[in-house]
Parts: sequence; C-alpha cells; structure tokens
Amino acid sequence: MTWLLGWLFGPFLEFDFMRRALAGSLALAFAAGPLGVFLVLRRMSLMGDAMAHAILPGVAVGFLTAGLSLSAMTAGGMITGLVVAVLAGFVARLTPLREDASFAAFYLISLGLGVLLVSLRGSNMDLIHVLFGTVLGLDDGSLLLVTVSASITLVVMALIFRPLVVECLDPGFLRAERGAGSFSHMVFLVLLVMTLVAGFQVLGTLMVVGIMMLPATAARFWARSAAHQMVLAGIVGSVSSYFGLLISYRFDVPASPAIILSAGVVYVLSVVLGPHGGLLQVARQAQARRKHLLKISESG
Repeated sequence: MTWLLGWLFGPFLEFDFMRRALAGSLALAFAAGPLGVFLVLRRMSLMGDAMAHAILPGVAVGFLTAGLSLSAMTAGGMITGLVVAVLAGFVARLTPLREDASFAAFYLISLGLGVLLVSLRGSNMDLIHVLFGTVLGLDDGSLLLVTVSASITLVVMALIFRPLVVECLDPGFLRAERGAGSFSHMVFLVLLVMTLVAGFQVLGTLMVVGIMMLPATAARFWARSAAHQMVLAGIVGSVSSYFGLLISYRFDVPASPAIILSAGVVYVLSVVLGPHGGLLQVARQAQARRKHLLKISESG
C-alpha cells in the first residue's frame, strides 16, 4: 500500500516542477471544461480548435519581437484571437456563409501565417514550444496567468450562465431582447480566447483545445443538465491532467500528449459506458424494445 501511494503521489510531493505543472493543469482544466460544454451545447465544438489555431500568429509575433516573453506572447495571442473572432462573426452576419465555415477559413489563414512567422526566425524547438507547450517548465508568471485567467472565466461564466443556456436553446429570443444574445456571445468568445491564450503556455496551441473538448464531450454521457456537465467536465479534465502528468513522469513521455490521451481514454469509456446515450445503454434500450414488441406480437 505504501508503495502504491508513493508511486501515485511521490513525484508531486518530491519535485516542485511537478507541483507547478499540476497546479497549472488543474486551473486550466476547471476553466476550459465548462467552456467546452457550451461549445458542445451550441454545436460549435470545432470553434475551440479554430480559435486555438487562430491565436498562433499573435503568439509568434510576440515571440519574435520579445523572445520568450510571457506578456508579449499573451498580448499577441489575445489580439489575434479577438480579431479573428470579430472578423468571422462579421462575415457570418453579412454574408450567407455560416459562422463555423467563417471561423474555419480565418483559422486556416491564421495557422499558416503563424507557422510561417515562427519558421522565418525561430528554430524547430521554438515552434515545438509554441505548439505543444511547456507544462513541466511553468514559471511563476505562467502559473499566475493561468490561475487568474481561470478565476476570471469561472466568475464571468457564473454571471452570464442563464443567457448562455438560453442562447443554446433559443438564440433568436436573446437577439430579440435588446441584443442580449450578441453581448453574451461576445463575452463568451472573449473568455474562450483568454483561456486558450493562457492555456498555450501549459499545453501549447495545438493541445490546449483537447483539455477543453474531450472532458466536455465525455461529461455529456454522464449528466443531462448544463450545470452538472460543467462540473463533471472540470473534474474529468483535472483527473486527466493528474494521470497524464504521472504517466509522463513514470514512463518518460511528453506531458502534453499524455494529458490529452488520458482525457481521450475517459471519453472512450464514456462513449461505451455512459448512462445517457452510451453504447451499452443504447444496446440495452434496443433489446428492451425488441422484447416489448415481441410480447405485443405474441399477445396479439
């Protein structure tokens, strides 16, 4: 028993960098999971991926102008992400193009531009740092950025929770109510961009969306209400972060992919075992319907 406890908790008790990595990952998971739930409910799951790629040019510009400056890369990512969000929404409202297609177009442009900028003056290691993060190398500034961003995101989401839920069910209603829908939508996009920008320091611009969408989609199979899904998504993301870091340390594998793959395992288990739409539950319901129909035909 002592050996098992040491194997599970030893790295986090012994090494400061593991504690920092865990703290940053937990803060990111608790903020990203609830945001992912609303992306799923609004059928905008791919927007998280689009926005994660859209911040790359700003991060690259900040890196090229100021090196590994947290403030420069954060400001660049925020500006680029918000510009892409505004432009995509503008095109979607003034043209027949749907918002998801508009986001896809702008994020592809941003991704190409970001990779080009990093490749022009940076090395391959610089590009890997930006794309995949440095969760095991978080400093005080990065940890503070993630925790503050997560705190702001959770507080603001609590304040606009009702408009967000109503917009998921009936977007036209809030738009008719003095533009309340547009306001809550823009606030939501700002929170999304802020979380992704803070999270790229932890998991990188390619991986950060995984801790947002995988726990959210897994929670869909275990809870029905949005509030319960948000709580469960945060828990799933936190557990995935813990075991991902533990696997990374014990088996000497990259931390970011290990965290995302841990969340992927939870998602696959949820698809199979989940009581709300899981494969086993669907099979049981189908079998029950067949038995019921058989009884009706026999009695007839």
